[in-house]
Order: sequence, then C-alpha cells, then structure tokens
Amino acid sequence: MAKAPNNPYTLRRLRSSYVSTVVSMSLVLLLLGIIGVLLLNANRLSRYVREHIGFSVVLQDNATEADIAWVRKQLDVSPYVRETKFISKEEAERELRKMLGEDFVAFLGYNPLPVSIEAKLRYRYANNDSLRVIEKKFKEFKQVKEVSYQKSLIGLVNDNINKISAMLLLFSGLLFFVSFAQINNTIRLSIYSRRFLINTMKLVGATRAFITRPFMLKSALHGVISAIVAMLLLLSLFYIVRNEMGSEMIQMVSVEVVGILFLCLLAIGVIVGVISTYFAVSKFLDMKANDLYY
Repeated sequence: MAKAPNNPYTLRRLRSSYVSTVVSMSLVLLLLGIIGVLLLNANRLSRYVREHIGFSVVLQDNATEADIAWVRKQLDVSPYVRETKFISKEEAERELRKMLGEDFVAFLGYNPLPVSIEAKLRYRYANNDSLRVIEKKFKEFKQVKEVSYQKSLIGLVNDNINKISAMLLLFSGLLFFVSFAQINNTIRLSIYSRRFLINTMKLVGATRAFITRPFMLKSALHGVISAIVAMLLLLSLFYIVRNEMGSEMIQMVSVEVVGILFLCLLAIGVIVGVISTYFAVSKFLDMKANDLYY
C-alpha cells in the first residue's frame, strides 16, 4: 500500500525530489544560457574582433605636417576606416624601446623609425581582399612610403571566426538535445518516486486529467524557478567576467540580450518540463500495479 502523503518520511523525500529537480534543471539551463549568450552575440563578437584589425600607413621621411594631415583626412573620410591614430617618430621610438627593453636610439645614434598613421577597419572590410585594394590606393600617394598589415594574421582570424561560428552552432544543437534528455530523465526519476501515489489515485477512480494536472503544474513551477535560478547564476557569471576582463567585453551582453535569454530559458524550462511530466505520468498510469515494483 502507498504511504500517506502526510507521512513525514514521504514529505522529506518529496521535498528532496523537488530540490534535486530544480537544481538539476537550473544547471542544465545555465549551460544553455551560456551558449545562448554566445549565439545571440555571435555577430557582435565577430564584429568586435574584426574591428580591432587594422593597418599602418607609413609616410615618407620628408612628409610635412600638411602632408600628414591630408593623408589622415583621406583615411578618416574613407568608408572602410573606423578610426585613425597618428604615430610620431618619438611615440614609435617609445613603443619599440618598451618592447625591446633597451635604448636602441642611443646605440644607433639616431631614430630610424618613420612617421605613420594607424587605421582601424570597419568590420565589413577586415579581410585581405579589401586591404589589397586599400594598399593599392594609398601607395599611389607620393606622401606614402608603404602600407603595412599582417596578411597571414588577418586570414587566420577570418578563417577561425567562420570555423568557430560553425562549431558553435553544431555544439549548441548537440547541447540542446543533451539538455532535453537530461531534464527529461530528471523529471522521470522524480515521477518514478511517486508512482505508487499515481497508482493509488487511479484505483480510487480519479481521471487521467485529474491525476496529470497537478504534476504538470508542479513541473511548470519547477521550470520557472529553475529559469530564475539559472539566470541569477548567469548574471553572477557576467559580474565575475566583467571584473576579470573589464567592462568592454561585458558591454556585448545588453539588456535586450538578457531579456531574450531569460524568456528562452523560461520557455525551455516550462515546455520541456511539462511535456516530460505528461509522458512520465502517462507511462505509470498505463502500467499494471505489479509492474510498479520493477
């Protein structure tokens, strides 16, 4: 005979089952939330990386201030340039001395570094094809000595971004399938611990809808709580990342993204929970009493 629902031991087991279900679902939804952040910000992440790609326009040694201003103006008005920065001979010398750790000017007796203008590209033009066109254009100017950029690095960055995007999409689909299975198994185990209660309700004449409805409502509640817990954990993770990596990276997680993500986690938690509960309860309703012991 099934134990009475108000039995202290049974109540403790039910509370333990509820807590285990919420914790398991919360951890699964947290993983989905992390992947969701990456998916929702994939384009922004790609743009962030590409917009930090740039090139240097090295000017002739005899370039005047007017020449420098004119070349920089040509760069600033170009549709493919996001921002520019003038690098004087002194600033270039300080940067190289800091990198080398020694005063090479004192050794050589003069500063051999040229004046240059560093330009950051707009993300649409951060590729070798566009840079070849830009290089050809600016090398025609008599004030320009050369246009310098890292061809191999730019090609590598773009190839890796495409590969990572494809892998992220594949991994997200796989993780969603695994998460669905994990939530489903967690709920089935929770329902399994109450199989005798389900059978007792069936024996006293309760309808399938009457028996199933409370379990589905409870599962929906668990889904809501799990989504809230997962979102709180995710926001805590954002806070840690912001402290470790600075505010620039965390700006990619906007209020809109957080809102969309919470709604997605809420929908997944509730829908998957309710569907899994329905099938789990239906399974035990269709079983004979003797089969419940196996």
